[in-house]
Amino acid sequence: MADEPIVSGMAGRYATALYDLALEQRALDPVKADLDRFDALVEHNEDLRRLVRSPVFTAEEQKNALAAVLEKAEIAGLAANFLGLVAQKRRLFAVREMVRTFRALVARHKGETRAEITVAEPLAEKHLDALKEALKSTTKKEVTLDVRVDPRILGGLIVKIGSRMVDASLKTKLNSIKLAMKEAQ
Repeated sequence: MADEPIVSGMAGRYATALYDLALEQRALDPVKADLDRFDALVEHNEDLRRLVRSPVFTAEEQKNALAAVLEKAEIAGLAANFLGLVAQKRRLFAVREMVRTFRALVARHKGETRAEITVAEPLAEKHLDALKEALKSTTKKEVTLDVRVDPRILGGLIVKIGSRMVDASLKTKLNSIKLAMKEAQ
């Protein structure tokens, strides 16, 4: 499989162990949902991001704070146990990479692929659906969109699937024109 996720390093080992356990317990979807919810919390909360990344906190402090966050977010079971273990082993700094790798393993198991889409402003639902269908017909797989808004690209979009990338952003096109004009002088 050409676009198989590369599972290596410490984060890959943790993600693979969780994947194997979740698959064995037939809990891939609930674990993925819980990890997605946790990842979204980390992304949108500066204090939680600091707790996850900072080596200043002891393992016990991270574990206790994490337990409170997980309880409040109603994340339990295998995902909560996994996150607790990661905190206990002082590996919380790599938890987001573990979650990304776990998602890739689940997607591969389901015959799906993830596309990272960068747009200048949020897309309407009909445009997201059209984009998803176009990518599905190209890849011959179910496609999950991970849409990011970045006004710096000015317009257009950037699509990344695995190691392939298509940059149709206005910023890139303007830079190409600028470069061509400089060469013509």
